[in-house]
Amino acid sequence: MGTLADMDAQPSTFRGAATRGRILDAATQEFAEHGIAGARIDRIVAAARTNKAQLYAYFGNKEGLFDAIFLASLERIVNVVPIDATDLSDWAVRLYDEYLRRPDLIRLATWTRLERRPTGHLVARADHLNDHKLHAIADAQAAGLVIPGDPFDVMALVIAMSMTWSPVSNVYTATADEPQDLHDRRRTFLRESVRRAVMTP
Repeated sequence: MGTLADMDAQPSTFRGAATRGRILDAATQEFAEHGIAGARIDRIVAAARTNKAQLYAYFGNKEGLFDAIFLASLERIVNVVPIDATDLSDWAVRLYDEYLRRPDLIRLATWTRLERRPTGHLVARADHLNDHKLHAIADAQAAGLVIPGDPFDVMALVIAMSMTWSPVSNVYTATADEPQDLHDRRRTFLRESVRRAVMTP
């Protein structure tokens, strides 16, 4: 059983976690809409019902706050949409659905590409984030389920196909409030296209 001091500290700990969560939520929307350079700390702390001192205590500065949000967004996609290299067409469709649920996460990646890393990997931790995907694809290739080639290129192609109607599209960006039958047609088309592109007959 904890001491009285421990119990007294718990409400403060919970309040701190709640404040940090509000900052992350508000900053995610701010960065997604305005980018790194255009985001304003004043708007973030107002939306999060906190102050600059608290924000800086948690994240150091605006760059540190963006880093925390962006890496968390990548981890979310990895965890919410785990790869199944034995059925990359289904993985692509699940990614499509995640982009509909969280277009802000794709916008964060776009701002990162525009403002930070115009070439090469999107993040310095690319190996850490992609290792398990590449191993899964290589295993599927060894089993004869996926076409030969660099596993990274296979992964990049499938992700690019899944983002055809996402916020990064230069042609058309889909939204969750569009008719369900339209999304179903896209899912069917995407699934079949990925299957033909990278899966073996």
